[in-house]
Amino acid sequence: MAAARPHPNALVWLLLSAAIIGLDQWSKAWVLSSLPEFQPVVVIDGFWNWYRTYNTGAAFSFLSDAGGWQKHFFTLLAIAISALMAWWLRGTARGNWKAAVPYALIIGGAIGNVIDRQVHGHVVDFIQWYVGSYTWPAFNIADSAIVVGAIGIALFGLSDGKSAKKADNATPKP
Repeated sequence: MAAARPHPNALVWLLLSAAIIGLDQWSKAWVLSSLPEFQPVVVIDGFWNWYRTYNTGAAFSFLSDAGGWQKHFFTLLAIAISALMAWWLRGTARGNWKAAVPYALIIGGAIGNVIDRQVHGHVVDFIQWYVGSYTWPAFNIADSAIVVGAIGIALFGLSDGKSAKKADNATPKP
């Protein structure tokens, strides 16, 4: 027998996904119209630059020189992951923000980068952090949402698991 899904469910959190997509696309439009390519623009000296660059791969330019097939692969992967997260949102209670917010962030970030891949053929990155000669790979708002969402799933998933285990251990056994 299938478990009943909660009513109301957490699909309303897709509004957060839409906000992430909007902010991501707005920021990339600003970057494309305002920042020079491949030239750092200092925001905080010694730490943060605006740096317009492009990524045809995934995180840290993984598969960026794979010949073009990766665009379709990463697009399909992002759509599949977003669909899975939306399915999980459908089965999540609306008030369970610890589960819903990370899913919504990942969906928004994934779709923001899919839009770039389809419109530009690559992802527009522009946030560059550095210390001394060490430079973190450039990223964008969508990437940030994905990372924060993944951290949220890890943290809240672990804490929910510990809470459930405590509750199971506190329940008297017959």
